[in-house]
Amino acid sequence: MSRKTNDHGEPFGAWLMVRAGEGSAIGELAAAAKADRGFPPSATPEDLRARLRAAMAEGDMFEAVDEAEIDWLAF
Repeated sequence: MSRKTNDHGEPFGAWLMVRAGEGSAIGELAAAAKADRGFPPSATPEDLRARLRAAMAEGDMFEAVDEAEIDWLAF
């Protein structure tokens, strides 16, 4: 089961969307999430992985989710 918030009480989806525009894979992932009207700020990393699987996303997007999850939990 994915965690709903990090140690600061911030949901993954909300944390991710503010990173849109960063010059990194996480920034690109964040921009895509922000542009997706169906992506909720309350989303967990596993919710995002499920959306990517449904969209048949490429492997590098999943790597970006893994990286983002680590950063989110460390925040």
